[in-house]
Amino acid sequence: MTNPHFSYEVTHICKQSGARLGVLHTPHGDIPTPIYMPVGTSACVKAMTSREMEEIGTKILLSNTYHLHLRPGEELIREAGGLHRFMDWPHPILTDSGGFQVFSLAGIRKIKEEGVTFQSHLDGSRKFISPEVSMDIQQALGSDIAMAFDVCSPYPCDYKTAKEAMERTHRWAERCKEHHTREDQALFGIVQGAFYEDLRIESAKALSDMDFIGYGIGGLSVGEPKPVMYEMLDKIRPYMPEGKPRYLMGVGSPDCLIEGVIRGIDMFDCVLATRIARNGSIFTHRGRVVIKNGKYAHDFSPMDEACDCYACTHYSRAYVRHLFNAKEITAGRLASIHNLRFLLRMMEEIREAIAEDRLLDYRKEFYERYDLTKNF
Repeated sequence: MTNPHFSYEVTHICKQSGARLGVLHTPHGDIPTPIYMPVGTSACVKAMTSREMEEIGTKILLSNTYHLHLRPGEELIREAGGLHRFMDWPHPILTDSGGFQVFSLAGIRKIKEEGVTFQSHLDGSRKFISPEVSMDIQQALGSDIAMAFDVCSPYPCDYKTAKEAMERTHRWAERCKEHHTREDQALFGIVQGAFYEDLRIESAKALSDMDFIGYGIGGLSVGEPKPVMYEMLDKIRPYMPEGKPRYLMGVGSPDCLIEGVIRGIDMFDCVLATRIARNGSIFTHRGRVVIKNGKYAHDFSPMDEACDCYACTHYSRAYVRHLFNAKEITAGRLASIHNLRFLLRMMEEIREAIAEDRLLDYRKEFYERYDLTKNF
């Protein structure tokens, strides 16, 4: 599929790892890849302003179709001039389809071929989303990238369940593509197939034949061991189109970012950074630190001495710990600024390592200093 508003170019392939460096061109700006996308579920990254998101180097945000549909509603956002104007964000936005959120509702939703009927988690009212409805919502929101409405399989699940979900995802992808008409919005398909190699390969081939502008990889990071996720990425990589961006959905821990990039992934998103920040945990170059712990009461060093964010260049661990213990909302804000900048800066370093053909060296250095086994 060609679209005058969107194009993706691979600018370099790391000789050491095979990882890709690229640029995704959109109506609201160019996105360097590989990229991490902070999650602004309800048109806001929790505890952050749009200006602060710009200041820490964010190139693209993700917002949630399901939540925005329920509150405040896509028609109000359309009336406001679209999601970019509504949240004062002039850069690219990706909206998910709502499929994963509906999947997460479990006992209060019913999936049929027409679509999904579910109860609102806000007021219990009866709602319905189909591939066509999801497209209508995302087109009203006006995001740069929309995702096809899919069926996400749980982990674990039997082969029959995974196959049925995958086949329905393919049928729904065709309906999404047929219904989607907004030319200044790219539509990505989503590869499913749970944890069955043959289904994943079949899905990658089927979606590739549909010729979407880009491709999400869904149904991973849903409770499975990380080696299983990495294995699935290795298996489907040869069947993903080379000239299209690849988006690993819902993944954003530092180790998974590196491993995903090495396996050909271009885009990531996850709420992890801001979620753990609000609970008093921060990323550092040595691993996660629980800043609320008593041992930091007299620690006047930055949260991470290697970080260049506002929080680390102005405040100490002792101060941030004090804010958490005093239940000041600024505590979560400073921790969020840091965690988001940590991941965005890490992606900058990964892009630099790819350009210099040393990504495997970068991964080795990362694991030598970053302890995945404990919080400090």
